[in-house]
Amino acid sequence: MSRVRVHNFSVSIDGFGTGEGQSLDAPFGHAGGRLHEWFFQTRTFQDMRGGAGGSAGVDDAVARTWNAGVGAEIMGRGKFGPQHGPWEDHGWSGWWGADPPFHTPVFVLTHHPRPSVEMAGGTTFHFIDASPQEALRQAREASGGLDVRIGGGPSTIRAFLAEDLIDHLHIVVVPIVLGRGTRLWDDLEGMEQRFHIESVTTPSGVTHMTFTRP
Repeated sequence: MSRVRVHNFSVSIDGFGTGEGQSLDAPFGHAGGRLHEWFFQTRTFQDMRGGAGGSAGVDDAVARTWNAGVGAEIMGRGKFGPQHGPWEDHGWSGWWGADPPFHTPVFVLTHHPRPSVEMAGGTTFHFIDASPQEALRQAREASGGLDVRIGGGPSTIRAFLAEDLIDHLHIVVVPIVLGRGTRLWDDLEGMEQRFHIESVTTPSGVTHMTFTRP
């Protein structure tokens, strides 16, 4: 069976995966870009934007594995955009422009389903009101036998961890204190016992932690 994976998900040292106060101009709330500065410097990030350059060190080597063998993604509504409640703007198609970097079916979890949105490059956003198990079933059907990536945010990853549905979890601990926002680890006491854990700290100051199901 295909694996369920999380890649390149950054948290502060006090456990927050996003800041407070998300808006159109602040996708990560008051955290700004601080959780992801390590990633912005990599060649992988530049490639995703269609650019050139970027570092090719350890951060890049770890980050680059995010897409290999992935046939579908599941994300929370907050990763797709800043709107909450009933959709007021069906013209919004995500933060990523006309050609998002996913190039697979993407299942957006929301209590307010809406028609699918087909984008350039093979990305199609499907908006579903579903439990983690049902979302995973649909994503696996669409993945062509490849792995399914859980893209975030922290509440979505936490829900899949709570249901023991994740096989590979890559968390990047960033040496900042956010103090507020949405935490990743709440109510997951003892979950580390399900995984083999490795970590490495890189010159950028972040620590990459991988949790892999034995």
